[in-house]
Amino acid sequence: MHIRLAFLFAAALWAGAASAQESAPTLQIVWPPEGAVVQLGSDAERSIGVVVQSNYRLLAAGQCGSDKRCGHIHMKIDPEGDSCNLPGRPYNSMNSDFGGELIKARFGPCPSPTGEHVIGILLADDQHKPVLVDGKPVTRLVKVTTR
Repeated sequence: MHIRLAFLFAAALWAGAASAQESAPTLQIVWPPEGAVVQLGSDAERSIGVVVQSNYRLLAAGQCGSDKRCGHIHMKIDPEGDSCNLPGRPYNSMNSDFGGELIKARFGPCPSPTGEHVIGILLADDQHKPVLVDGKPVTRLVKVTTR
């Protein structure tokens, strides 16, 4: 009987740890993969689509209502220097263009659209504030080469 109680206790602890991990916000860049060579679009913005994935519901900014597990993505290209931001904006793009998991990365504003770049994404709440885990924003980076 003690073994069974110990097993049930351990199972309950494991289930609690699993649900705690599941509840932490996650964010991934699904495409393009790290190190990819990507052909830029022929549009004026020289844009490509970036696919992200999160366990948060991704909607356009201001559309989450009372859903606390909902947000949107802020994306920067070459985030260290802010040189690829849209004029007058602190980012290059948000997922508000299409909603959901597709974001338009605009390489046209970059001083050099072709070459090595870093695509950075940040999970933000409905009020544009970064979603934090252990006091740090939920972000992901991927290095690509554009042609």
